[in-house]
Amino acid sequence: MFKENQNDNIVKGISKFFPDGKYPIGEICEYKNDNLKRITNEEKRHLDRIHFDAYNDLRKAAEVRKYAQKTIKPGMTMTEICELIEDGTRALIEENGLEAGIGFPTGCSLNHCAAHYTPNSGDKIVLQYDDVCRIIDSAFTLTFNPVYDKLKEAVRDATNTGEAGIDVRLCDIGTAIQEVMESYEVEINNKTYQVKPIRNLNGHSILPYTIHAGKSVPIVKNSEFFAIETFGSTGKGYVHEDGECSHYAKRQDIGHIPLRVTRAKSLLNSINKNFGTLPFCRRYLDRIGETRYALALKNLVDSGIVESYPPLVDIKGSYTAQYEHTIILRPTCKEVVSRGDDY
Repeated sequence: MFKENQNDNIVKGISKFFPDGKYPIGEICEYKNDNLKRITNEEKRHLDRIHFDAYNDLRKAAEVRKYAQKTIKPGMTMTEICELIEDGTRALIEENGLEAGIGFPTGCSLNHCAAHYTPNSGDKIVLQYDDVCRIIDSAFTLTFNPVYDKLKEAVRDATNTGEAGIDVRLCDIGTAIQEVMESYEVEINNKTYQVKPIRNLNGHSILPYTIHAGKSVPIVKNSEFFAIETFGSTGKGYVHEDGECSHYAKRQDIGHIPLRVTRAKSLLNSINKNFGTLPFCRRYLDRIGETRYALALKNLVDSGIVESYPPLVDIKGSYTAQYEHTIILRPTCKEVVSRGDDY
């Protein structure tokens, strides 16, 4: 996984550590039962070889997670945390426009907020010792108070239980995740909570320039590249939209929609150039020099060109945790590309 140079402060581009251009292979999980023969099947092995470049790109992206975990501390503002991660990521992946960059705003949701929070300009929230903070995507949950260890263990265990594979039914994955997560209890402030899966959040398939694509991977009963992510909560286990929005993404395949507002047209051109259909946040608009864009952005949302994604929260006073891994269902095996010695 991630490496730093001797000064421990200057982040090098990750390619400098892998001059042959080949990045570490993730955890390999052999297929089972009727799919066991895929391991030695020469046709499947050939398919593995011709898809090497696509696999290698994902492996490169998986090399950046440790940088955040060793650096974030209580007392930092959420803006400082996000900018630290993003500046480090841009350096590590050697940012190059839409060819190599940040594919999703740095989510750092706190406590009862499960997803879709990143600080907007002027946000003064400071990370506290007793906070539960989730850094996504690939997701991990960061805490400093050991009282939350059991909550993290429950969600991490459930994520690792998501045995996705070729011919595995998605509903069976959700059933297994739910059973594992609900077997845990956590005690916080002398009160015991059963950990519940947040039933209206899922894992998902991934396509180029489409982070959430096609199939959903459930985390409760009945319900390529896949993100296996599980959310656990001490609250109701159901989230709703609440709070100031920071996450946006241009809709795909929407066709031409006429815009009358000149500023909205200009902002759309900037979004197309810098983000395409990848999600972005207001801080990213600030970074590329956009100013006074609030009304133009609202116009793009109201016109159906851009989708807004407000924060998703459980009940106040509850705590949520998340872990996520990205897997490749290769012709010969399953590869957990984001697996590292940190988790």
